Order: sequence, then structure tokens, then C-alpha cells
Amino acid sequence: MQRAALLSGGDAPTAAGDLGELLVPYMPTIRVPKSGDRVYKTECAFSFESPDSEGGLYVCMNTFLGFGREHIERHYRKTGQCVYLHLKRHVIEKVPGASGGALPKRRNAKLFLDLEANGDLNSDDFEYEDEAKLVIFPDHYEISLPNIEELPALVTIACDALLSAKSPYRKQDPDSWEEELQASKHAKTLVQLDNGVRIPPSGWKCSKCDLRENLWLNLTDGSVLCGKWFFDGSGGNGHAMEHYKETGYPLAVKLGTITPDGADVYSFDEEEPVLDPHIAKHLAHFGIDMLQMQVTENGLRDNDIKPRVSEWEVIQEAGMKLKPMYGPGYTGMKNLGNSCYLNAVMQAIFSIPEFQRAYVGNLPRIFDYSPLDPTQDFNTQMAKLGHGLLSGQYSKPPVKSELIEQVMKEEHKPQHNGISPRMFKAFISKGHPEFSSNRQQDAQEFFLYLINLVERNPVGSENPSDVFRFLVEERTQCCQSRKVRYTERVDYIMQLPVAMEAATNKDELIAYELKRREAEAARRPPPELVRAKIPFSACLQAFSEPNNVEDFWSSALQAKSAGVKTSRFASFPEYLVVQIKKFTFGLDWIPKKLDVSIDMPDFLDISHLRARGLQPGEEELPDIAPPIIIPDDPKGILFYFRRSFLVALDIDESSVMQLAEMGFPLEACRKAVYYTGNLGAEVAFNWIIAHMEEPDFAEPLVIPAFGEVASSGAAAFGAVGLDNQPPEEMVAIIISMGFQRNLAIQALKATNNNLERALEWIFSHPELEEESEPALDMMNVENNANANILAETGSEGPRIKDGSGRYELFGFVSHMGTSTMSGHYVCHLKKEGRWVIYNDLRVCASERPPKDLGYIYFYHRIPS
Repeated sequence: MQRAALLSGGDAPTAAGDLGELLVPYMPTIRVPKSGDRVYKTECAFSFESPDSEGGLYVCMNTFLGFGREHIERHYRKTGQCVYLHLKRHVIEKVPGASGGALPKRRNAKLFLDLEANGDLNSDDFEYEDEAKLVIFPDHYEISLPNIEELPALVTIACDALLSAKSPYRKQDPDSWEEELQASKHAKTLVQLDNGVRIPPSGWKCSKCDLRENLWLNLTDGSVLCGKWFFDGSGGNGHAMEHYKETGYPLAVKLGTITPDGADVYSFDEEEPVLDPHIAKHLAHFGIDMLQMQVTENGLRDNDIKPRVSEWEVIQEAGMKLKPMYGPGYTGMKNLGNSCYLNAVMQAIFSIPEFQRAYVGNLPRIFDYSPLDPTQDFNTQMAKLGHGLLSGQYSKPPVKSELIEQVMKEEHKPQHNGISPRMFKAFISKGHPEFSSNRQQDAQEFFLYLINLVERNPVGSENPSDVFRFLVEERTQCCQSRKVRYTERVDYIMQLPVAMEAATNKDELIAYELKRREAEAARRPPPELVRAKIPFSACLQAFSEPNNVEDFWSSALQAKSAGVKTSRFASFPEYLVVQIKKFTFGLDWIPKKLDVSIDMPDFLDISHLRARGLQPGEEELPDIAPPIIIPDDPKGILFYFRRSFLVALDIDESSVMQLAEMGFPLEACRKAVYYTGNLGAEVAFNWIIAHMEEPDFAEPLVIPAFGEVASSGAAAFGAVGLDNQPPEEMVAIIISMGFQRNLAIQALKATNNNLERALEWIFSHPELEEESEPALDMMNVENNANANILAETGSEGPRIKDGSGRYELFGFVSHMGTSTMSGHYVCHLKKEGRWVIYNDLRVCASERPPKDLGYIYFYHRIPS
């Protein structure tokens, strides 16, 4: 057995008998991982170094955090922790056998590190060997493992527990993204019956009932059967499960989830969702070509005789020989399972100089001042991700063939190809019901979520998200009195509606739809796709046109009236983010996508959308709030508020739909509209931004008891004011009943801003009403002081970088698929004068960037 060796810290090896004494001073700092401890043995907290890296990975025996060679000294200096477990994976050449073939050669009995294999290696010639040893700082004493006879029992137990610990990204919740899907044990040996079954591209129906949704294709015999309430939350009659019990055929794929990127596969035998590494071959058995998403007949692929028009092909530039790109700024990101939305957005974010400077430029300071657990710090993980993408350290060209043999004779040094944002995603999605799942998400929603996190975690004197921030001026006009009101709000995205009525190829669209329906009825392959061509100018015109205001109350008329609203830019951002509102809702409330082509310009001038403010001749609407109707019977007041808060408050579905079209979860939109009292989509949007990180953000709306509504309403209306002042809206409600302002504030403070209890408190303290006048003067003084403080702190207004309204396109994120709930995202960026496609790990020079099919576009301002 190999003994301890002294590397750089001394002059001679340490005797085996001295190991126990050597470790005695450090025993109090060595811990055995317990249930719930997260052990990071595959990735550095500050970089993407791993046991595969040249320097291996050092795992702290106290905190169980992992560190690469260049970051281990920082942790030692900060914590004083001396004992680390060093993990290293070697790639070795197999020893040739007598027949000339390679024979396995391993010093260890098995591989004990849970790492992915390097796909670039030829498994016939090379194999892996894992090595573990204890390292004691600062002298770098090394103790090779296993060394059971000489090590103290506690150390041996701690090392074994650490090496056998599960991934820190696994959770009990099976719907969590962190519960990574495992390859099915049946995938490799799956038997498929040669029964001639071919699956049509549409028109599926359960073979045992009439259900046409939640259908599963059995990968053994090609049976199409309905599922049950067990995997994706959809209902069914359970015929797929019955079929498994009758036949024992274990794997099924959900129809409608098959994309070039994969599919949802369920194992009845293993009773869980699984991965099928051979899914393309298994689907091809039934005539399904994953790349084309079309059935193949007579052995010919449709693209052999038809032009490539599918958005999957066009957006990913399939069929073209794209040149891989390497070096700084050309690093790919691994898809962790429907995490392409994150990959695409982060590639775009870190192509912006302000974000590069904020995080990568400040990297030494961020790392040096990071908390003891850097895996749970937003700025640290942003800096780590940015450095991984921009340094070029994880994007190196493959070794030239003539050098491979020479390199292998020394020691194989695998080239890193891309990074895995596992730690980053696990942290920023923690507690979010959608982003922490393994489901596909809306890139626009994630962009806003990320900006919110950037806002809440300042990294320096300047906030990099300021480059996206702009002010929107909203002009609301009463159609009857012609009076107007101007308001401003902060936004980060320009949302452009799709002007379908302006399509320039309407006749072709009508003909295509007829052919498509005929093909579906006859169970034939669909005709060649015809995509609606929409002029960008029409979308811009639709954005600038007035919109009707639902349920508008005119303060000029003191009544409900017709109203219209127009939006203009009160300021232009440094970087303009434009979202094409492709997603809408069908009759079944399932998000659907408009498959359209829009001629997005390389150069954009929106100077004509600059806000002008109140114009000569315009008269402003009076600043009067809608009246609150109170019952004549004072005893009915409490009943009125119960009814107005719980019963009479219908949710404005038009506002819900507006928010949902932005990409927010439907239930979150309903809650936002409800808790803001149907005051409009803009107010509800602000509620969403303020509450989107709450664990129950996307949970269904549950109307609580009245007292709970009152207190939650306080949060809905906004944060409590200075010196814990109650929400102004609740104060106004009580004042409208005829009570003095100071009495309303006193009652709300005494009841923790519970409206019902505050009213009861007032009725039970009639003597205070007589004393309200003298106290009112003092209250006004306090309020004026608070107003002055607010004026001083907010005198500069929102942080904006106003300038010219002329922009140039430098990037866009595209979506493939039928809705935000499925599909795939890629990103195109213009770098060094040419377009580059970022498709997860693949980074290549783009030949035909599909600028007309994008979903989110990134423009930067052209200097004046």
C-alpha cells in the first residue's frame, strides 16, 4: 500500500506510524457528512474546475466545499481549515494484450467519482483512473487513500462518507430540476417488435378510448395509449399503465414532447421519468425522425426533396457545415435538461460590456469578499459564470492529431469543452417554483427574474441592469371629456405585438391551412410549411396605437367611461430589449405560439416614439380617486368590506391575459391582479416583480379569511411607509368613511394593518375621535417630515441612461416549439463583425442567422 508522501512542505516522507499523530491537531475540524449536508466533490465553488482538471479538486473536510488549485489557498487563508480531500481523475492508456487489443488496467478496483465520461476519448484505447488523497495545508502533506490501517477511524469514516455522498443537486421532490433524470436500465437492451407500425405526425388517439391528449407511445410495440395522473399532471384513463401490466413493455414516450432536443420518457418498471440515450433510434423504428419532426415514408427523409423550412432546422442552421468557434467569449453551456432558456439568456447578458466589467472585471474583489459559502452568493456565482464564458479557459480547440500520441505518452490533459451551469442554476432558482423545476421556461420571464436579482444584489457603485432600464410615459384619455392623465413607470423590455392582419402572404396562408387540414383528416404528412410574413413596421405601428382601457373610471365625469391609453418612451435605454409577443392562449388556456417571420431591422430608429408630455391645449384629468360606496347602516360596514374584498372583487381577466402574454405563470398573474384590486396590468406587473421570488409565486390563488386578506393587502399595496406607516391606500379607505387621518393611522398601527380589526378598534375607542383634532396637527408635521425625507432620497428619480433612440442589432434569442412550456432556445450574437450561434455546448460561426424568427432581440445604442 502506498504510504504518505511529503510534496513541497518538508524534506522526507512521513512514516506510516506517524499518520495518527500528524492528524491529531486537525481532528476537531474534520466532520463526517450528515444527511442534509451538501458535498461539492465535482465542481469548484469559484470556477468550473473539477477532478477532471489538471490540478484536480480539493474538498474541505469541514465545509465540504470544493476548490480548484488556484482557489484553494483563498479558502485556507479565509477559514484556517487545513485538511482537504484531493480528488483527481486520470486518463490512462490501456495496456495492449497478446492479440494486440487493449486490456483494462486499473490501480483502483473501481471508479469512485461520479463524473461524466469524456466523449472525445476512444474507450477502446483509454480508460479512467480515480485517485484520492488527504492534503494538509499549509505544507501540502499528502496522504494517499485508501490507508485504513494507519488513519484514525474518524478520518476513514469521513473520507468514505464524502466519497459516497450523493450529488448536492438532488432533492426529494421528483419534479425539481435538481433531481436529475437517470438513464433507464431498459434503454440499451430494449426490444422493439417488427410489426410494421408507423406513427402519423398528428391525429393521435388512444387505441382503447377516445382521448386525444396525454397520449404515450409504447417504444416496444408502438401502441398509442392514454396516461394517468402520475407524470405531467394531466388526466387520463390509465390505459398506458394497463398495457404495461399486460405485456411488460417498460418504456413509453409522450407524444407532443418529441423535439430534436429530446422527449419525455417514462419507465413503468422503474416508476419514474427516465432518460433514453437511444431515443432517436427507438423513434426511428416507428418512422419518426426527431430532427425533422416528420414521419418518414419509403425510407426518404422529407428534407431530401423539400427545402428546409421547419423552425427547428432554420434556427439551428441544420444541414450546414458550421465552423466551431473557440477562445474567450466562445464558450458553450451544457443543457441540464430544459435549461436552454437560461443558457441563451446568459450568453446574451455576458456579451454586454457593463455586465462583463461588473462581474468579471471585479472578480478578484468579489471572490475575496465572498461569504464562507460562496455557492450561495449571487455575485460570486455571476462572476464565476461570466469568467467561465469569457476567459476562454473552457473553450480550447481540440489537440491536433499529430500531437495526440505524444501527449498521451506523458499524461492525457483533456480539453474542456464548455461549462455546466449546474451550481449557478441551483442557486438562483432556489425557491422559485418554475425555474427550480425541470420544465421548459420562458426566456423573457427568466430575463426579468435575473434583472430583479441583479437589482437586489448590488455589485458596485453602478448597477449593470441600469443599461436596460427606461421610463415609459403612459397617456390615458377619457374619450368623452377628452381630458388626459400622464403617468410614468419603469420597464426593461419593449413588447411588440404581432400584427397578423398585416401579413403580406395571406393567400398562401389560406391555401396552406386548407391543405394542412386535408392532410390531417387523411392522416398524411403535412404540406410544406407556409409561415406568415409580417412587416416590422406594422408591429411598431401596432405598439404605438392607442389601446382601450377596460373598466375605465373617469375622474372628470365621476363615472365609468370609455378610455384609451398610449405608451411612449420617456427615456431610451442604453440597450434596448425587444420581445416579439408570439405567445398567446388557446381556448384551453394552454399557451400557443404564433409561427411568424418578421423582418427585424439591423438598424432601428424609434426616436419618433419619444414622449412629449402634456401638450398645449390638453386638459388634465382631476386627481380624484374613485368613490367608495358605503352602506347607510354603519353596522354593515364590516360586512361591506368582507364582501368587497372577498366576493365582489371579480378578477379582471383582460389584465390577467396581458400579463400572461408577457410569459408570467397564469396563476401568478391572477394573484397579481387580485391583490392589486383590479387596478390594471401595470400595477399588477409591479406586484409580480416584487413577489416573483416568493416560494408560492406561481401557486393557485387561495382567497384567505378576511383578516388575512387585510394584512396581505398591506403587502400587496406596497411596503409599509417610513417609520412603519400603514399603506396609504388603507388609510384612504378609512378616511373616506369620515374618520380623521391620524385616527386611521393609529388604528392600523394598533392592529398590524388589519383593516377589519382597525375598524373595530375605532368603533371601540369613540373617545379618541374627539381628541383627533389636536393630534392632527402633530401628525401633519410628522407626515411633512417624512415627505421631505422621501423627496430627498428620491430626488434623482429612477436610474436611467437616456440618450438617442437609434440602435443596432447585436443579438437575439430564438425559440423553437409550440409554446413556452416546451421546445428549445438558442442564441445568436454578433461578435468581431460576424454572427455566432450559441446552441448549448455548440458554438459555431453562423452562416444564415435567422433574424426573422427571433423571440427576444438585443439592440445597443448607436453613439450620436
